Amino acid sequence: MNATFQVLVTAPHWAPSAQDIVRGAGGQITFLPDPVTEDVLAAQLAATGAQAVVLRGSKPISARVLAAAPALKIIAKNGAGVDSVDLAAARQRGVAVAVAPAANADAVAEHALALMLALTRQLPLLDGMVRGGRWADSTWQGRDFRGAVVGIVGYGSIGRSTARLAAALGARVLVLRPHGQADNHATEPDLDRFLAQIDILSLHCPLTERTHGLIGQRELSLMRRGSLLINTARGPVVDEAALLQALRSGHLEGAGLDTFDTEPLPAGHPLLALPNVLLTPHVAGVTRNAALQVANITARNIVDYLATGTLPAHHLVTG
Repeated sequence: MNATFQVLVTAPHWAPSAQDIVRGAGGQITFLPDPVTEDVLAAQLAATGAQAVVLRGSKPISARVLAAAPALKIIAKNGAGVDSVDLAAARQRGVAVAVAPAANADAVAEHALALMLALTRQLPLLDGMVRGGRWADSTWQGRDFRGAVVGIVGYGSIGRSTARLAAALGARVLVLRPHGQADNHATEPDLDRFLAQIDILSLHCPLTERTHGLIGQRELSLMRRGSLLINTARGPVVDEAALLQALRSGHLEGAGLDTFDTEPLPAGHPLLALPNVLLTPHVAGVTRNAALQVANITARNIVDYLATGTLPAHHLVTG
């Protein structure tokens, strides 16, 4: 590794401990203020001659951006999702793409479970009632989480942690699993049969060509009336127009969403007008401990790869 190397961070800040790891190995860091566009990335990569990019969020690392970065050796995602990276172009140019696997899995799982519980117990509705001077009458009955069937799509580290937490609170877990087991949880290989059996759908799969639009109008219609949908994966895994229709019709009782087709969610977006939707700004995995772990692993990925040209296989998406 050179005595010094250049690292471009696609955000205006990064954990101080991660910066210390990079600088301790001889790295110099350049931060980018928002908004970070393709033009900004291409210009800054060309200007800095960066050997490494810390990808924070879903900034567009396109083929055009990569073409402007002949010195680039590694794109290190400060997290797990790399759907904003042109992986084919990265492979063609010999640029490694690395992730920080499982570092924020428990944080995302806790957030998914919080959304499930809040919607199951109708907390937004009840909070609004009290704030509006209303009180539940003697006919009010809440909904039970214990005994509900929670369906997990995507059984990686986050899906496993979510399944474990849901089961610990008395839910019955069903995992969409074409092949193999899912620890002690029941599995179903067929998506249609899977959707027909669940009360709560929790999505934890990566965004790929296969999963883009995985849950559309037909799939939502197969779910039980009154079901809930939780998405802490990626917005485009769900057909947004179909989701809006299912929520407006009452076929879905509610949805808890941390990810969206367009982020930030634009002002006036139809989801903002629906009272049966709980929205959070793509922060499921951003807790103090998780953020620190993710940043430190990302920094080590950069330092180790530039020093050795390799990383553990489960850290590498391309390389």
